[in-house]
Amino acid sequence: MTANQARASVDHFRLGLLFAVGSAFAFGSSGPFAKALMEAGWSPTAAVVARLAGGALVMAVFATLARPGWVREALGHAKTVVLYGAIPIAGAQLFYYNAVAHLSVGVALLLEYTAPIIVVAWVWMTTRRRPTNVTLAGVALAVAGIMLVLGIVDAGGFGGAHINLIGVGWGLAAAVCAACYFVMSANASNGSADSDGVNPITLAAAGLVVGAAAVTLLGVVGIMPLTFTTNDTVIAGWTTSWVVPVVALGVVATAVAYTLGIVGISMLRPRFASLVGLSEVMFAVLAAWILLGEAMTTMQAVGGAIVLMGLALARQGDRSEESGDVTLPDAVPSNSVAGR
Repeated sequence: MTANQARASVDHFRLGLLFAVGSAFAFGSSGPFAKALMEAGWSPTAAVVARLAGGALVMAVFATLARPGWVREALGHAKTVVLYGAIPIAGAQLFYYNAVAHLSVGVALLLEYTAPIIVVAWVWMTTRRRPTNVTLAGVALAVAGIMLVLGIVDAGGFGGAHINLIGVGWGLAAAVCAACYFVMSANASNGSADSDGVNPITLAAAGLVVGAAAVTLLGVVGIMPLTFTTNDTVIAGWTTSWVVPVVALGVVATAVAYTLGIVGISMLRPRFASLVGLSEVMFAVLAAWILLGEAMTTMQAVGGAIVLMGLALARQGDRSEESGDVTLPDAVPSNSVAGR
């Protein structure tokens, strides 16, 4: 590899990392905005519908301007779009809310964030190449940090959170959906301009449309409670219209988040990209502190530092692998995900 090629590879990684971190930051902002709506009388399902519908609208407009043929492309990859919208987008959120109904929020979120472990295992099985010990150590360290951030473990040991097997099942289902987000994004967007891969803009826009429709249908038929209000909300100590958090959820936490995430994943190894996604929890804690006044504890700060150490360690493990190693998008037949 020449010096120019090496420099281009580093720049490619840095740009992908920037997109992935930006996506995690945008996703992390969704919690406080959704909580503001729920405190104003919205049901969780209604907040999800507002988020996905708003994001779908924004992405549809953007896709029409940036990629006029996105609808035709989406129809040409209908199976990919439907699976992506139903599983990583709608499924992950609905399963998570069901887990919260049986578990503490911390335990439910921790279960969902076991997704990186599922991704590592999936890559291991499909490529038949064992991750390096450094990568596995990074996974363990990052998960340990998440436990501290969420308060599952503190200075006195485990926090004694209530465990319910039904809730655990819902939480693990959310984790599978979250893992599918990384795997399907990597496969579907791995194609170049001259290939038949689904463009990230098309995948995000069409997937959000499908996800919004699926969640709305569940609410309309009564499977999930669907309650909206026009009460004012409180954000960062300011009383404001319900429109503000709805727009923020649709534009920042959904349209921007999914687009940056898909592009970032396509530029990084899916295993490392999924670990970067763990930083969403830290951004969520920071956003909750700024927007809702929920201060970060010393233990959470320590946990955040540990998560960053785990990510750095996992990245070092990925870098130590040979550049010619088979990666997930190459190892999984395209028709297994893209439906071609």
